[in-house]
Amino acid sequence: MTAIAIAAVLLLSQPAPGARALTLDEALREAQAGNLDLQAARARLDQARTRGWKAWSQQLPQITAGATWTHNSVRASISLPTQYEVLDLGAGATPRYVTGNPLRTVDATLQAKDQVGAQVQATVPLIAPSLWFGISAARAGEKASAQGTEAARREILFGVAQLYFGAVGGRFAVQITERQLSVALDHEKDAKVRFEAGTAPKVALLRAEIDRAKAEQDLKSARAGYDSARSALATMLGRPRADFDVEAPPEPAAPPPEGELEDGVVRDRPDVQAAETAVTAVERSRGTVWGRYLPSLGAFGRYQWANVAGFTGTQSSWALGLALNWTLFDGTLREAELTENGAKVAEAEANLRSARLKARDEVRRARLELEAAAANRQKARETVDLARENQRLVDVNYKAGAATYLEASDANAQLTTAELASVTEQLKAQLAVLKLLKAAGRFDPR
Repeated sequence: MTAIAIAAVLLLSQPAPGARALTLDEALREAQAGNLDLQAARARLDQARTRGWKAWSQQLPQITAGATWTHNSVRASISLPTQYEVLDLGAGATPRYVTGNPLRTVDATLQAKDQVGAQVQATVPLIAPSLWFGISAARAGEKASAQGTEAARREILFGVAQLYFGAVGGRFAVQITERQLSVALDHEKDAKVRFEAGTAPKVALLRAEIDRAKAEQDLKSARAGYDSARSALATMLGRPRADFDVEAPPEPAAPPPEGELEDGVVRDRPDVQAAETAVTAVERSRGTVWGRYLPSLGAFGRYQWANVAGFTGTQSSWALGLALNWTLFDGTLREAELTENGAKVAEAEANLRSARLKARDEVRRARLELEAAAANRQKARETVDLARENQRLVDVNYKAGAATYLEASDANAQLTTAELASVTEQLKAQLAVLKLLKAAGRFDPR
């Protein structure tokens, strides 16, 4: 690391008065707890996790209860004899018995004025192939949702890292432009003294004033950019205010070799894993349609009570039984759904192949970006060293009267531009390492 980079890191390590310095690791941990997009993704995952529960609920017993009250306009009943008079109409020794009038009757109410009834019924599927496949498909769907949420989490946290690096670059820019303004003020003061002494033309003083005004404007722009970057970062962290400063992040460790990253991309990237699980879920969903070609068997039990006894003479009754259902023809609906599911499987398999190819391509491109960023950072450091040496020599000559103010102003501007470019390339190189790790599925802050 060059002297200017070391100095800049030391400057950035000192937080502004009244603001607490926030490190990159702290920002990532805070984002995992406070980022609203991530909270919404977790809520969607909680919703998805109920799929298996819902599928299992259809396999478990279903118990229902109900009660009714009915007020009828008329009451209906019937008298049923329970004992009859027996008469002997025979002659002599030959009896002949006949039934006479009823001696006792029982009234059976068919319809009461106010009827009250209650029923409890339980059903349970015993053999339901379509439900079995549905449970398996729901579990695969839950797993795919969890993997998709993990991919979203990593994307969000990488976005937080990008904003953090942007804020760090903004703070570097403020530090550099403050130093530029300080130099411009010294040059303006020196040009004014020389003009009043008659050793420098007025154009030198005017140029110094212009440089000072431009440096003030640059500083205002740099501070506004820094505040804007912190505000965007605060939003990602779920903070209402950007009441913090940022620190220069440490140099990340060198990424693993190229072959190792590409070989493990399918294993380590949650979005690729989600695409694989999606294929399984769609295939199992097709099994639910095949299961509807088979019969299903269920058991039921029912208990009833009513305040009207009816012909049975009892107010309660119960029943147990089995129910067999077999759809022999449904208007080719199952065939249409099988064709649809077959297309869904083909789509999911194509998405999986595409996800794998894109993941490997992203790793290769991220590796190339990292190599380019490292080269640009090295060139930017060399440019800073040359610009600093040039500024030093021109400043010595200017003080000795061997260089004009325009040469001193240009040298100072070149140094500022080189320092800003060096800071930018330094942060780009560090972020490129994180981007490569993300592309390979290795960026997993906790």
